[in-house]
Amino acid sequence: MNTSLLIWIILFPLLGALLNGGFYIYHIKIKKVPEILFAIIGTVFPFLAFVFTFILFMDMNQNATVYSQHLFMWLDLDKLTIPMQLLGDNLSIFMSLFVTFVGTLIHLYAVAYMKNDEGFGKFFAYFNLFLASMLLLVLADNPIILFIGWEGVGVCSYLLISFYYKTKENVVAGNKAFIVNRVGDLGFLLGVITLFFALNQTGISFGSMQEHITEASEPLLILSGILLFVGAMGKSAQIPLYTWLPDAMLGPTPISALIHAATMVTAGVYMVARFHFLYESIPDVGLFIAYIGAFSALFAAIIATRQTDIKKILAYSTMSQLGYMFIAVGLGLYSSGLFHVFTHAFFKAMLFMGAGGLILAIHHEQDIFELGKHRMKLPIISVTFLIGVIAISGIPPFAGFFSKDAILAGAFASEHYLIWGIGLFTAFLTAFYMFRLYFILFVAPNQHENERHNTPWSIGVPLFVLAIGAMFAGFVNLPEIFGGEHQLDHWLAQLHSQHNTLSHQTEIILIFASVSVALLGMFVAYKRYANFDLSKREHEEGLIYNKFYVDEVYNVVFVKSVQRLSSFFSDVLDTKIIDATLMGLTRGFVAFGRGLTFLQNANVRYYAFYMLMGMSAISYYVYTKLQGV
Repeated sequence: MNTSLLIWIILFPLLGALLNGGFYIYHIKIKKVPEILFAIIGTVFPFLAFVFTFILFMDMNQNATVYSQHLFMWLDLDKLTIPMQLLGDNLSIFMSLFVTFVGTLIHLYAVAYMKNDEGFGKFFAYFNLFLASMLLLVLADNPIILFIGWEGVGVCSYLLISFYYKTKENVVAGNKAFIVNRVGDLGFLLGVITLFFALNQTGISFGSMQEHITEASEPLLILSGILLFVGAMGKSAQIPLYTWLPDAMLGPTPISALIHAATMVTAGVYMVARFHFLYESIPDVGLFIAYIGAFSALFAAIIATRQTDIKKILAYSTMSQLGYMFIAVGLGLYSSGLFHVFTHAFFKAMLFMGAGGLILAIHHEQDIFELGKHRMKLPIISVTFLIGVIAISGIPPFAGFFSKDAILAGAFASEHYLIWGIGLFTAFLTAFYMFRLYFILFVAPNQHENERHNTPWSIGVPLFVLAIGAMFAGFVNLPEIFGGEHQLDHWLAQLHSQHNTLSHQTEIILIFASVSVALLGMFVAYKRYANFDLSKREHEEGLIYNKFYVDEVYNVVFVKSVQRLSSFFSDVLDTKIIDATLMGLTRGFVAFGRGLTFLQNANVRYYAFYMLMGMSAISYYVYTKLQGV
């Protein structure tokens, strides 16, 4: 099959971005462009990217082909060669497949959500560009090209989070996301540079790196692995670079769905999996990643139990689920981690879409108690939201159960019992706060008559499709204990995924424990919130409600300290030292110049006098020299 299809997977959404951008400029400068044109371009081009990806997937599945497309030589120096080259292997095609599929559904959903917005065309231009950047990241053949896509999703996230830039809070949130991710991106770039010097070779393709990894110095590999993971901390919102993610919810809900389900936050997990050959050679760094993931999962779940903003609850749930993914890839369970990325894309996109539908129906209200009080009859949203809650809670046979259980079983089989215990307790908290959310939104009695609200088809259809995925996507990697053959593990065999060697009896016990804690969390939430009096709000203060004051601590330690340092440079170093010194020298030169003005005063008699004095001095000098002779 022609490998040129690879570039078209990226070019389709990129062309959509360029066309929508051009039409939007025409729209605001010359003549109004109908929204339907922006919508058609914005949805058809991502769908075409999915079609091309699916064609390659089917051919790869049949012929076991690995695709590579060389576009041009970007840089060719003595010790560094960087081709603009794409790689379509099992990992990148798998990622591209569900990124384009879920991304297309989110684009379709955005048509109804953004209807009549003055920036409709601009939004779809940014949206298409976001998808193109993620696909470049996924399909890159070397880390430098991956970094271009990495920065692309960062820029697009900034543009979309601060989309309503006339509101200060949105601009602050966009800036926060951009700045925090710059910290992570610096780590990523330094990690790539360190790895390049560690391998001491001209080629930097992933294949070349994997081939020479055993020749590299271990200290440099450890440093590179840590630095690369710093980049993943920023993109995938793990401790300590997670604070941007909840604030990113100020952007339109479709961008929240795209960030959390298929693009930006999953980039860190994908990057670690792509560098699997590096982390396999430094298992201690992998264990460090797993612990960061475990504590991030627990920390975010605890915070989510007390939040009242529907989108922030979902944001913290994303951070928590990403923690599970990092547990997996940190322990070398790459296919299990990517399996959870895959299932998570379906139910998290659906949950955000459902949240957006509620927000639209009740005039952009995001407080869960207010949403519950002014509840409307939304059968499609309520049913699909419940499916998403069950799936993320890990209750069988929904998708989240299979992927989360694979991670917990892998951690137990690897004898990392503390990580397994943290993951199990986090599963309890996940079920609790997600069913808390569901009971408040759809079950707790309210005092208003429920009105029926029609859900637009462009919202209902994506929700229906994603609901099917949330229910059945877990069967693509069905374990042997349920009669499956670990199809996804076999598909991603290139990652050398470690299959757990637990006996079926042990697996049954672990499954029972996992399902039991999920059901317990659901039961506790039911007892507390199914009959909750929505007229009485929960106590909205305390350590957990205020997110452990991490933002405040960061503000004092980093923001205020930088401001004080800036003031020192501005008021003391710049004004009192540098400026004072320069101004003093300037005044000295001015005074010196004024002192010399008597030599240049345009008076001929003075000039004649100076000439006479000069000639006299020269004559005297010559006379004394002659006398000396």
